Amino acid sequence: MITAVPGVRAGHWTGPGTGVTVVLAPTGTVGSAEVRGGAPATRETALLHPGRLVQRVDAVVLSGGSAFGLAAADGVMRFLAERGQGVPTAAGPVPIVPAAAVFDLVESGGARPGPDEGYAAAVEAERGDEPASGRVGAGRGATVGKWRGRPYRAPGGLGGAAHRDGDLVVGALAVVNAMGDVVGADGRVLAGSSAPEDVGPFPEPTPFGPAEATTLVVVATNAGLAKGECHLAAQSAHHGLARSLRPSHTRFDGDIAFALATGAVDAHLDRLRHHVTEVVAAAARAAVADAATSGGGGSRGRPDG
Repeated sequence: MITAVPGVRAGHWTGPGTGVTVVLAPTGTVGSAEVRGGAPATRETALLHPGRLVQRVDAVVLSGGSAFGLAAADGVMRFLAERGQGVPTAAGPVPIVPAAAVFDLVESGGARPGPDEGYAAAVEAERGDEPASGRVGAGRGATVGKWRGRPYRAPGGLGGAAHRDGDLVVGALAVVNAMGDVVGADGRVLAGSSAPEDVGPFPEPTPFGPAEATTLVVVATNAGLAKGECHLAAQSAHHGLARSLRPSHTRFDGDIAFALATGAVDAHLDRLRHHVTEVVAAAARAAVADAATSGGGGSRGRPDG
């Protein structure tokens, strides 16, 4: 899981049909991101472009609720501001909290996580426990295999993976709510459409809207990376999605990868990017494996913190 990276913490708030996952980064963590899906629901991602001024990231928020769920980041900003964390300004610290959301409104009956739920997930993360996986947090209402029709979808979820190479650690967390199927390294479908063979891809009329699938990834490392190098790591995270999702990055998906670097060790960039690709693919596969064995789960953490 992503928490294998020293100093990185993660936690969830899980509701009946949706949820929030928060990744807290150590002070000084450099961050960037890459958006490749056609229908993203995001907040503060423009700030993560290598050419933008701010280098550091304090937390990343992943949520259900589609664009409504981006409000969960307000609660995480409140949580960090109470602790004095953020970019120094003349008016006090301003926390940098990028966020992204998956569309789970059909599965959740329209439930929308908000600031209180984001705050509760941050409190869970602060405790430093190993976060649960499966149908929890932002993966609570996730589904996969919708590309051959929504009625044939399968449960998605949240998964993690990590890899060590000497002192280097790379960890990833993935919320898999993909339009496509999740496939293993051998191409075998691990979780996907149950449509009959005579149902082709993307049947007409299209039974889904242009923003009803998304896979969200946060990858972290203890390597020292510049912001532009973090951007390259985020690109490699998408290579991991291309290996584990079929099809990936459709115009109906809002796929995004965040990359965080805490700066504790030196690392060879290209070797690091190789590990990122492998770890993200493993995290996506773990999401559906853990979803198959985990229950629905209720609320972890009180919305009032």
